[in-house]
Amino acid sequence: MLARMFNRSNNVRYLLSLVPGKQRLGTYRFLPIFFCIGGVMEWIMINVRIGRETFYDVYRRKRSEREYKQKIADGLIVLEEPAAK
Repeated sequence: MLARMFNRSNNVRYLLSLVPGKQRLGTYRFLPIFFCIGGVMEWIMINVRIGRETFYDVYRRKRSEREYKQKIADGLIVLEEPAAK
């Protein structure tokens, strides 16, 4: 079991050593990779529709609902009840 953990650790270390720029940039050589991953995630959140909505459609709707509820709580909006018949 311990041998497998060391083998896995060696595999990860080998994969990390394949990324160029170790001497000049050190750990920071991975920043461009994560920058690109973040850009792809952002693009997916903006453009990929799940059902009829994107992530930002849901975000805007929820933010609008929270603002509306806050205005009601602050007394800026008064809900009128229908007249009794």
